[in-house]
Amino acid sequence: MISLEKHDRMANAIRFLSMDAVEKAKSGHPGLPMGAADIATVLFTRFMKHDPKNPQWADRDRFVLSAGHGSMLLYSLLYLLGYEDITLEEIKNFRQLGSRTAGHPEYGHAAGIETTTGPLGQGFANAVGMAIAERLLNARFGDDLVNHHTYALVGDGCLMEGISQEALALAGHLRLSKLIVLFDDNQISIDGPVSLADSTDQCVRFAASGWATIRVDGHDPDAIAAAIEEARQSDRPTMIAFRTVIGHGAPTRAGTNKAHGSPLGAEEIAATRKALGWEADPFVVPSDILDDWRLAGLRSAKERGAWKTRLAAADPETRGEFERRMRGDLPEALPTAIVEYKKKLAQENSKVATRNASEMALEVINDCVIETIAGSADLTGSNNTKTSQTASVTPDDFTGRYIHYGIREHAMAAAMNGIALHGGLIPYGGTFLTFSDYARPAMRLASLMGIRSIFVMTHDSIGLGEDGPTHQPVEHLAALRAIPNHQVFRPADAVETTECWELALNSRKTPSTMALTRQKLEPVRREFEDDNLCARGAYELAPASDAPEVTIFASGSEVEIAVQAKAMLEERGHPTRVVSVPCFELFEGQPEDYREAILGEAPIRVAIEAGVRQAWDSFIGTDGIFIGMSGFGASAPAPELYKHFDITAEAAVRAVEARLNAGR
Repeated sequence: MISLEKHDRMANAIRFLSMDAVEKAKSGHPGLPMGAADIATVLFTRFMKHDPKNPQWADRDRFVLSAGHGSMLLYSLLYLLGYEDITLEEIKNFRQLGSRTAGHPEYGHAAGIETTTGPLGQGFANAVGMAIAERLLNARFGDDLVNHHTYALVGDGCLMEGISQEALALAGHLRLSKLIVLFDDNQISIDGPVSLADSTDQCVRFAASGWATIRVDGHDPDAIAAAIEEARQSDRPTMIAFRTVIGHGAPTRAGTNKAHGSPLGAEEIAATRKALGWEADPFVVPSDILDDWRLAGLRSAKERGAWKTRLAAADPETRGEFERRMRGDLPEALPTAIVEYKKKLAQENSKVATRNASEMALEVINDCVIETIAGSADLTGSNNTKTSQTASVTPDDFTGRYIHYGIREHAMAAAMNGIALHGGLIPYGGTFLTFSDYARPAMRLASLMGIRSIFVMTHDSIGLGEDGPTHQPVEHLAALRAIPNHQVFRPADAVETTECWELALNSRKTPSTMALTRQKLEPVRREFEDDNLCARGAYELAPASDAPEVTIFASGSEVEIAVQAKAMLEERGHPTRVVSVPCFELFEGQPEDYREAILGEAPIRVAIEAGVRQAWDSFIGTDGIFIGMSGFGASAPAPELYKHFDITAEAAVRAVEARLNAGR
């Protein structure tokens, strides 16, 4: 316990560091840090289990600032608690180029930032994923090694965004009792009072989804502590609605939207210093208050020491497995298992949809990589993401490896990010490719953070058939390929699917999307090849019989069409080569000489893909021939659709011969 006077001074250190940093930057959001400072002070001085000297401690509590615009709250805390990455100089450089103190918290910029937040609601859903990961690992390693809480500070904006409903419903269903959401209930948004746009009783809303809820004064430290303690004893996730005043302490701006997203100004800051009795100069924290905060940073050091002793006392197999998983290393047996499986596929040469090929590969992978956590947004039978090893996770049993996310694509993707960020597990989850639109904000953040989330997107083209244009993706491959640091894999058969899975699992700092077919495909890789040919993004699948006149590039289900077109063109005396392009992004990363060799010197270049043209010009040039879609699909069986939209070998041959004849 600390005295009320000491608490106030410690909380005020957060307030003044925050308002001074925003003022110096002439940009930022001082209102939330000033309003939520009391909540943060109680949480970090009385409850948070963490160690600034060992910030990656596996059993630390996770704190997620979902309301990421209030980033100075987190930066102030990290500096005050003694995290080495956030110095006073970094605080002074808030929002400046190259600083760790970005406008919104960015994962990887500094220890203590558990996730990238800013797009409202994402952090909340990340926290749900972190809480799921804690329960899953606890079920495997027990309380001695995994037993911690996840805290998420959210604002009205987080709870208005639709992702919050998906996330809170999932958390309530799974009864994630170690998840505590701290709601900064200040009743203010950018436009003004929240009542302008919303009249939801958030406590009633959460309770309806199975949460415990508490209402409390967010400026009463003892009431704050009592509420958090009650939440820690609950058998359900808990949302605590803390009634706060945005910009607390500012004489004219407190409680108004003017405190939300702009500097207070020198005059208002001076008046706030006077009102709160803070005499220190800008960016100066009195030594006694800084000492109190640094002591608070050490509060869990003994607990971490005890945990380290328990880890050392664990049997070698358990300890080794735990440490391997937390490092993110894959089992050493995986490469051999993949090679043996590829040999089997080369012997069988089965005609299968790549969604089925994915399931077949996952049977091998999930048997070897026991840290994979599978799931689907209520499309298990369509996505083929469940294997014999992945029993369902239930509210009463977290020993399984399969999460039924429900029809919640956005929360699924964001929760997967939370699982990946937590460490120790590799999440993959499925939906239809057209619904990547629902998941895309979280997929983009996975790319921004550089984490290993794997998104399984089946029904990847008009080839899904009768469900029609609402379900047939045409622009989605191009849209996902536009995301920096995101691998979009579109394999052509079972062998390529296996290789793409291997690449996705080994990609520790880049998320992956697996775009997979509903319809069955002819095998195009009929001979065993030890090397992972997909690793180069594009490779020559079938060479020309002579100096090539034509190169056909294709991905996924259209590679077999390219192979058919090659045979027809060769019969007509036009030497043609086929290049399979399972991953644009990996090809772009290859050495220039390799890329030039794959692009080749054939005068005619063709691309075939049942999607829009965007991005294919990098292979065929602006004057190349594109066989694909230029509009939406239609409702009909897949073979009819391919003929209707002229995505056929015959269409490719006609286009090539027309070009050849035009050049004569």
